[in-house]
Amino acid sequence: MVNLVAICMLFGCILLDGSDAVSFSSKLVHRFSDEAKERWISKSGNVSVADSWPKKNSVEYLELLLSNDWKRQKTRVKLQSNNNSSRNQLLFPSEGSQTHFFGNQFYWLHYTWIDIGTPNVSFLVALDAGSNLLWVPCQCIQCAPLSASYYTSLDRNLSEYDPSSSSSSKNVSCSHPLCKSRSSCKSLKDPCPYIADYSTEDTSSSGYLVDDILHLASFSKHAPQSSVQSSVIIGCGRKQTGSYLDGAAPDGVMGLGLGDVSVPSLLAKAGLIQNSFSICFDENDSGSVFFGDQGPATQQSTSFLPIGEKYDAYFVGVESYCIGNSCLTQSGFQALVDSGASFTFLPTEIYAEVVVKFDKLVSSKRISLQGNSWKYCYNASSEEMLKVPDMRLIFSKNQSFVVRNHIFSFPENEVGDHACFSYFTLEYNFTGILILQK
Repeated sequence: MVNLVAICMLFGCILLDGSDAVSFSSKLVHRFSDEAKERWISKSGNVSVADSWPKKNSVEYLELLLSNDWKRQKTRVKLQSNNNSSRNQLLFPSEGSQTHFFGNQFYWLHYTWIDIGTPNVSFLVALDAGSNLLWVPCQCIQCAPLSASYYTSLDRNLSEYDPSSSSSSKNVSCSHPLCKSRSSCKSLKDPCPYIADYSTEDTSSSGYLVDDILHLASFSKHAPQSSVQSSVIIGCGRKQTGSYLDGAAPDGVMGLGLGDVSVPSLLAKAGLIQNSFSICFDENDSGSVFFGDQGPATQQSTSFLPIGEKYDAYFVGVESYCIGNSCLTQSGFQALVDSGASFTFLPTEIYAEVVVKFDKLVSSKRISLQGNSWKYCYNASSEEMLKVPDMRLIFSKNQSFVVRNHIFSFPENEVGDHACFSYFTLEYNFTGILILQK
């Protein structure tokens, strides 16, 4: 037989220290005590309450206590469940989870529409797992053209952000914990400046940081779709350079990296999602983006390397590179997973082995294209060219990833009916860059 012991607090005192040295006290009264009974009768004027009042330590008394405990436990479970469901929900941009791909005109990047501010303004931002900051053109000194007539792929104009037009916008001062450029500030009250440099030569965005609302929608198995507004850090991009003036991300970039200022990190810190996201694409380059998505339990996965924390980026360890039915020896390397790059780059020594092996297995004539960046190109008119060797990346625990689209076909009216190996060698040997898009 199990003995149930209930321990109840009969009284207590709460003491608050204030500037006037005033103390406050509070007496806790047991719900079924004689004092509680007297107060209940006095307040309700109903003397009959005394007849139904449970006798202390009686079966009825204990059952009432136990019943109340069950109710409290259920309430806690419900609250915990609600909290877990909010963290387990999927969030996506309020305009939809769909991603967009415009090919060469927009530098082969993947984009999505997002809404910022109050009232909300729409921006077509590039999705970049290799950087952290969400920035948009703002109070422009030097920005890309925003008119739809300038781009053949767009059916609506791009936008320019104006913090003064958004009632929910707040400046991020130099004293803010997420201000990384404090040394450039004359005063801690000044707006926090930023300069975001990118790997593409002479490409950058600069301006100052603001805090504003990002409009999202939620999806959960246990609740209907609803709107969610979350405060995020946004770069007011006043001056862009390099590729950002020539078609790459003319309406801004959403950084999805590991840094504290990235959208996934901020949403997770706010308790809205698990600290994860997904970007998925199909064979037609259309896809979707979800914040808080951890994928199905059955999917293969590999862990990120701790060096990513140093660079605020996602690194994985490739243990071997396989072509056809065999894997190259000593072909492991560390790789940056970057949705903002268009092609896959390999360390020089790995690239050299891959292209030699690839060239042996392609049953087609290799050709040279003048002025072309691709060094391993083949005559695609030959039937043998259809037999392109498969490629796989092997990660830890023998996880295998099939590489798709490692051949880039040129339209016949451009350079003839040719196809080229679409990987490149890095100019340095530190790491590779993987574009795991398909």
